[in-house]
Amino acid sequence: MAAQNIIHDQMFLQRKSQPATKADLNIAIDLRDTLIAKRNLALGLAANMIGKDKRIIAFYVGPLAMVMINPRIIDKEERYITKEGCLSLSGERSTKRYKKIRVSFQTMNFENRTQEFDGLTSEVIQHEIDHCDGILI
Repeated sequence: MAAQNIIHDQMFLQRKSQPATKADLNIAIDLRDTLIAKRNLALGLAANMIGKDKRIIAFYVGPLAMVMINPRIIDKEERYITKEGCLSLSGERSTKRYKKIRVSFQTMNFENRTQEFDGLTSEVIQHEIDHCDGILI
């Protein structure tokens, strides 16, 4: 398992991530392994949180760690306000989220997928995609 350190450099975290390619698969594996190692601390991570400016996120769907490469939210429903924390930042902040989202992404095999998510999983995905876009809560 190649767990990485979580970075806290807000200047780096506010940079927009670059699209990931097959050459970045090792980053996706490190990100998944880091999420598993931080299981008690995090529900999701974005690659920039481990110092890699690639558009890759990892999060839990139930007990399983899932990785999305180049995720994009293509539809969202039912806006609400919530409080979130982040391993890269101290404290909690209010932010807007959507209860249901549809995401277009690539798997770790670089197969294109579209999938719908709701509830807490939806919230975590939105948080991590914000990281990819350089948006901090």
